Amino acid sequence: MDETVTITVTKAEALVLFELLAEFSNAPALSIPGEAERISLRAVQASLEKALVEPFMEDYQRIVDDARKELVAKWGSSEEGLNT
Repeated sequence: MDETVTITVTKAEALVLFELLAEFSNAPALSIPGEAERISLRAVQASLEKALVEPFMEDYQRIVDDARKELVAKWGSSEEGLNT
């Protein structure tokens, strides 16, 4: 499934998301510390909603399950660390 999807976020959204994800990489769980982070995540969701058709497909849950399996097979689990 190695297709690519391009999404657009503002520079401010990107910076807040980058910091959130950088902190998440060193934490056991994702925590949304404030409204700016929530807004940034909503912006990404809205951009993905415009870019994807799969969320509106009848077999969406199977598609997501397959995508999850693909990512774990490619990158490993969080317990193993990313296989880069």
